[in-house]
Amino acid sequence: MNDNNGPRLALTPGEPAGIGPDLVVLLAASGRLPPDIVIIADPALLSDRAGQLGLHIQLSEYHPNKAPLPGKIPVLPVTLRDKISPGAPRAANAAYVLETLDAACRGCLDGSFAGMVTGPLHKGIINDAGIRFSGHTEYLADRCNVEHTVMLLTDGNLRVALMTTHLPLRDVAAAIIAQQLEITIRILHQDLQRWFDLDAPRICVLGLNPHAGEGGHLGREEIDIIMPVIDALRREGLALSGPVPADTAFTPAARERYDAVLAMYHDQGLPVLKATGFGHTVNITLGLPIIRTSVDHGTALDIAGTGQADPGSLLCAVSTAMKMAGRRVGTAQ
Repeated sequence: MNDNNGPRLALTPGEPAGIGPDLVVLLAASGRLPPDIVIIADPALLSDRAGQLGLHIQLSEYHPNKAPLPGKIPVLPVTLRDKISPGAPRAANAAYVLETLDAACRGCLDGSFAGMVTGPLHKGIINDAGIRFSGHTEYLADRCNVEHTVMLLTDGNLRVALMTTHLPLRDVAAAIIAQQLEITIRILHQDLQRWFDLDAPRICVLGLNPHAGEGGHLGREEIDIIMPVIDALRREGLALSGPVPADTAFTPAARERYDAVLAMYHDQGLPVLKATGFGHTVNITLGLPIIRTSVDHGTALDIAGTGQADPGSLLCAVSTAMKMAGRRVGTAQ
């Protein structure tokens, strides 16, 4: 992966009015952006944002068969649909955001890119443009023709995967289906082996209800759905614990006993992870045929263009994608 003649990583900054472009130019200006990264964006956006932040960067148009010019950041150009000001997203640019994702995804699928790293986008603005969009994970699954994916976030120590992702809380219980839970656990198990060098990953499966249902007194999902799936997969040799109450699963002693936690819904597991690792946490999409990592935060429109954005999570996302790509290349050889 570090061979400049090999496939590079694609980086999409996300919402152009958010902090994604800030993060890219901050890393580029500081010299912390690895040389084997291709930015997929409007070059004028990056140059303008750098100027607003008082930074100097040099860009060059990306050509797959040419080495990048020394000291210049390769950019695969995609043109904004509308003018942009930091902090003021426009629905007209939703198509631009999705075009950058499409270009990165295509490049990963055809081998031009070894993986993709995504900056934060604004789901609401994309939906305001009349495009049904629930998140990066679901969008990339569709583009890769994959039915099932798993969202995993990690700060390098704790790993938290999600059974359901961007659902209203009132819809979560109905989405806890035995077949889907089994598929999710299998993907998590397989990709912990594939990307994290864990031969027999230990997975802690959380319950849905308080106290994991309290023996059925606080809900029967654990008894009727979660436990039967766990038991069946244990018989196949998977190292599973649970269903474990969420309020005790994250204690220091408990965390020593597993390699990853599977939470039933978004706000069950992620607040714990972000409380300890925010700004250094990486979002990884498991189950795709390509590598995809992302930042752990949103567009932060209120500080876009101010220079206050912290590029730590983006740097971690790039580093994680590079390690994952290196593992894949090494395995192939």
